[in-house]
Amino acid sequence: MKTSEYIEEKINKLPKGYVFTYMDFISEVTKREAIIKHLNRMAGSGKINKLSKGKYFKPQETVFGALLPDQHQIVKDLLEEDGKLVGYITGYSVYNSLGLTTQVSSTIQIGKREIRPPFKRGRFRISFIKQKNTITRESIPLLRLLDAIRYIKKIPDTTIEKSCIRLMALLRELKTSEQVKLIKLAFKYSPATRALLGALLREISCRAETEIRDLQDSLNPITVYDLDISEKVLPNAKYWNIK
Repeated sequence: MKTSEYIEEKINKLPKGYVFTYMDFISEVTKREAIIKHLNRMAGSGKINKLSKGKYFKPQETVFGALLPDQHQIVKDLLEEDGKLVGYITGYSVYNSLGLTTQVSSTIQIGKREIRPPFKRGRFRISFIKQKNTITRESIPLLRLLDAIRYIKKIPDTTIEKSCIRLMALLRELKTSEQVKLIKLAFKYSPATRALLGALLREISCRAETEIRDLQDSLNPITVYDLDISEKVLPNAKYWNIK
């Protein structure tokens, strides 16, 4: 089978929106230059789309044009290394899905232990936030909540008070065991994040009493956290030194 025939046959079997590079073919076709040239020819003819340099995808056509791949596909190479999970999509990328904002961002933020400077990938800006906790598939939803609390001032197209109300609704949906795990993960976040989490959990009458006390004990009693939240939204804010 010719290199071109093999490549097209394999691409035909890929799902629409799947992002791939020449490396997806290199194990079975060793002609690197031939692969790259043929992929570029296919992109030029519209059979596939180019996401960024060296990255392509099978387009899903609609009446409004070709859809972009989902965000996970766009950055999947940054989320795993040798089959091990090392990062997760968070921040601006998930505020909308959490109901914290109606705005859809062109920035994809990734939480990782090892971070790097931001860069462009196609029309998207890829940026990173440092995550000190071990990343597991089970912990990702909790880490995303903690990230939202940590960066609450930066959530677009909303107010801190509206974000607090929505975050309390999300925290109420967690089981007590999940709230406990959330608190344990919070110890590797900033004091301001821990203070706001504690206040939010107290406000929803979280049953993890011992863990919440530990959370409060971890804070410096003379440090004040300026978040501009009214007592109507968070009546116990003063007990957590939140202004």
